[in-house]
Amino acid sequence: MIRIQVIRENNFIKQITLKGHADYEEYGKDIVCAAVSATFLCTINGILSIDRDVILVTSLLEKQVVEVLKEDKVTEKLLCNMLRCLESLQKQYPKNIEIR
Repeated sequence: MIRIQVIRENNFIKQITLKGHADYEEYGKDIVCAAVSATFLCTINGILSIDRDVILVTSLLEKQVVEVLKEDKVTEKLLCNMLRCLESLQKQYPKNIEIR
């Protein structure tokens, strides 16, 4: 299961952590993992193309952590949009994605 943890502070997202594997299908064929990865990477690349200093992304073996370094309305909107997309995926695949 992919577990997504969201930490908020003062109505702003401060950190998002993604970890695990969807286990919908084997590695390399898992459409749920592919959808989550595409949503995540597209959002992060968009934010970094606007301001490279607003977030810090740490990638470990099966864990991605996004830390918001500066509260910014555009970054917040992009991260909220990413979470809405991930929530939509969670509704379609509740056994494979958990958002807290």
